[in-house]
Amino acid sequence: MMETRANEQELQRRVAELEREVRRLRRERDEQDRMQFPWVGNLGRWEFRLDRNEVFFNEAKITALGYAADYVEQPVPYQFFTEKLHSEDYEHTMQKMRDHLEGRAPAYEVEYRIGTVDGGWKWYYDRGVVTEWAADGAPLLVAGIVFDITEQKEMEAQLRQQNQQLKEMAATDALTRVANRKVLLNQLAAEMKRWKRSAKDLCILMLDIDHFKNINDSYGHVTGDSVLRQTAQLIQDNLREVDLVGRYGGEEFMVLLPETSLGDAVIAAERVRRAVAAAEFSAGITVTISGGLATYRGERLEEFVDAADQCLYQAKNNGRDCIRSPLDASKTGEPQ
Repeated sequence: MMETRANEQELQRRVAELEREVRRLRRERDEQDRMQFPWVGNLGRWEFRLDRNEVFFNEAKITALGYAADYVEQPVPYQFFTEKLHSEDYEHTMQKMRDHLEGRAPAYEVEYRIGTVDGGWKWYYDRGVVTEWAADGAPLLVAGIVFDITEQKEMEAQLRQQNQQLKEMAATDALTRVANRKVLLNQLAAEMKRWKRSAKDLCILMLDIDHFKNINDSYGHVTGDSVLRQTAQLIQDNLREVDLVGRYGGEEFMVLLPETSLGDAVIAAERVRRAVAAAEFSAGITVTISGGLATYRGERLEEFVDAADQCLYQAKNNGRDCIRSPLDASKTGEPQ
């Protein structure tokens, strides 16, 4: 009996020694990995034994997530990592592994987010291949290497944000924050092509701030710029989302009114005019605008814009703070 107990104790001692030796060898291999794969973000090799559902990995894979190196005893189950995947990445990651194990992909290769101890997320790039098979051809061991690509992903996100800002800057008038002239004319050309396909109404509205030079001369350009910005915002606030407002030049704005009849365009233009006239501007300034409307009839772009400009000139000549359109000409018998 005592001999049996002694044998068991000796066996346990030898098992403990073997486990320590295995851990030492794995640490040595991890160091070799870092020498062999010295790329930024390298977290070392990993192995997944499917028949025992066991994962062996470099300690760096969990310390990068904020866990202590001895947080878990290796081996650990595959679920230790998969249950920490971001919900948006879970199924995609699992499918990548299934595709490789079932022979539909030459390797398991995926990027995913994995939860950290403090509730944040790290981005990992994982790649592995089956290296051992059972007698019946079933995969037994997947071996791979993993990288922390969080910094790369953050840089990509910053780059996307900067590109979006540059795109917006290229499409936006710097002062008024509405569309610039180039965007206006490009969109107008596109709407004219669409009109030829659908024959739906298309109108444009040209707006000009009345006596704007007097505002600059009397109150200065800083106040003048403020008036331009506020006027642009008032125009935008009193139109539909599908309507495009842009600064055409100086104190002049253009509004594209797709799928809008001339009668409805007059109503919209009057709503904008009244909103500007009723608004409170800095320094107690009263601001009014004049406008000219045109409806598209298949002419060239320059002719279409000029038709709206001609109506704007009529509004200016008729005392300002008003909207003129081809409807006014038809009422007076003037040529359209």
